[in-house]
Formats: sequence, C-alpha cells, structure tokens
Amino acid sequence: MSVYPRSSEPFLFVHKEPVQGQCPECGSHNLRRYPVLSEGGWWLVTKCQDCLYSLERQRWGRLGSIQLLSETL
Repeated sequence: MSVYPRSSEPFLFVHKEPVQGQCPECGSHNLRRYPVLSEGGWWLVTKCQDCLYSLERQRWGRLGSIQLLSETL
C-alpha cells in the first residue's frame, strides 16, 4: 500500500498569483507571481506572462514553502 496515492491529474500546475502593475519591457498588465526552481534553489518570481520579462526575483526556502527548524536558529 502506498502512503501517497498516485495523482489522477496528468499534469502538475502551480498557482500563479496575479500582480498589479505594468511590464516595463512590453507594457502588458498580465503580471504573475509564482515559485520557480532553478540551479540556485527556489525563487519567488514576478514575471510578465506575455514577454516573460522578470520584474522581481527573491530567494524562497530551500524546500519551497517548507521551513527547516535549522533556518530559524
């Protein structure tokens, strides 16, 4: 018996939170904030969804939304 049952969804999705503002690159108002995993670890990014210009990028926890006890010491 598996502790974590197999998902019935064929794809993974991340919630992209809408952000107010305007893209300085293309002028679009279609801005979203969401987590991204890259070679440097987890980041919370704000990107234009039309031209993919990065407006903001801030470090997120090593395990996404999970905070280790050692990080609080």
